[in-house]
Amino acid sequence: MAIAEQFAGLDMQQLIGGPLSAAADASAQLANSTADFINRVGFDANGKVRTVAFAYQKRSMNEDGTSNLDEMKVDVPMLAIVPIPNLQVDEVNILFDMEVKQSEKSESSTDLGASITGTMNLGIIKVSVTGNVSSHSSNTRSSDNSAKYHVDVRATNHGTPEGLARVLDMMAANVAPMLMDSTLKDGNGQSLSEQARIKAENLKALRQDISQIEKRLTAAQEGLDTIILQFKKMGTSQRNVYQGTITRLLNAVDISAIDERIKQARNDEEKRAAENEKAEAEKQQLTYSQNMDEVNESWSSFMNQAGDVVKMIADSGETPENVSEMFGLKAVDAEGKAVPYASGETYYSALLAAQKNAVSSQRNITEIEKELFEKKAEYSDAVAGRTRTALPETRAES
Repeated sequence: MAIAEQFAGLDMQQLIGGPLSAAADASAQLANSTADFINRVGFDANGKVRTVAFAYQKRSMNEDGTSNLDEMKVDVPMLAIVPIPNLQVDEVNILFDMEVKQSEKSESSTDLGASITGTMNLGIIKVSVTGNVSSHSSNTRSSDNSAKYHVDVRATNHGTPEGLARVLDMMAANVAPMLMDSTLKDGNGQSLSEQARIKAENLKALRQDISQIEKRLTAAQEGLDTIILQFKKMGTSQRNVYQGTITRLLNAVDISAIDERIKQARNDEEKRAAENEKAEAEKQQLTYSQNMDEVNESWSSFMNQAGDVVKMIADSGETPENVSEMFGLKAVDAEGKAVPYASGETYYSALLAAQKNAVSSQRNITEIEKELFEKKAEYSDAVAGRTRTALPETRAES
């Protein structure tokens, strides 16, 4: 058979496509294996995240010399503490080598033999002759075919998938230790006497009260900050209205048209009249700009001092029915004049409502601050062993 004919029966599609198709099927199986592991290990039968509870003790010192022995527990998602199998086929190498060896050797072999023996007398000499004739031929044919087929598949573990890693990060952000139990001890971690225990428990209760009041104060302050921010945004919107009014008035003063009339004046009288008109127009533009500067200054002051003025209004004990004059706000009327800010302006109602909310929130903060001050004073007296005397009602109100 000719050498070229040795390759005629090879199915290259199967030789190359077969291993690649098998690798693709293997990738799908590996992905299913990862998904099955996540569902089986990471979630329970109800679809909730499976967690592992870790319990530990934490000891902390108190200001009165005692200590807290806290029993803490933290629930950690199972998927965050176990390695996740995520094998993927990274590389497929297909090597196919075929070697054809063909060799022929012809050898003919024929064996023929004959022998002759005789004696001849040559006078006094006698000669003996022996002869042998032979021939050999042989014919041999041999061939050799060989093939090598090698498939190399490399798969590695790619670790936690990116999407799952982000989910675990969100879970981790919400993982926090929980206090399960707390026991009061002395500074060395030993049990307290009955009297010391009663005092320590009282101080502990006061600390918890202080902590709760501080949280309320923080929340109230954040709420006030949000209201003040809205207050300022409304002020910015109102100022933009006035800037638009002044811009329209300035554009209405056409200096270029007056300049054109000056150029085309037929006599000195017309020219002087046009020049006087130009001077009045420029004066009017300057007045508009100065009025707008005055208005801008009042609203800029409002932006910088809104919180302080709200506190002043709250401390005064009054509840203004209008936007407080303490802000010193200015408005622009239809003629471009700077006038006191009053009802009827575009954002007046919204500003008044925000002012009332801000004042109410500030008064709530003041009450919480007083409560916090009293509770801290009570705690200080308890630490020092002093007995507090209740203030008269009239004095407390003051």
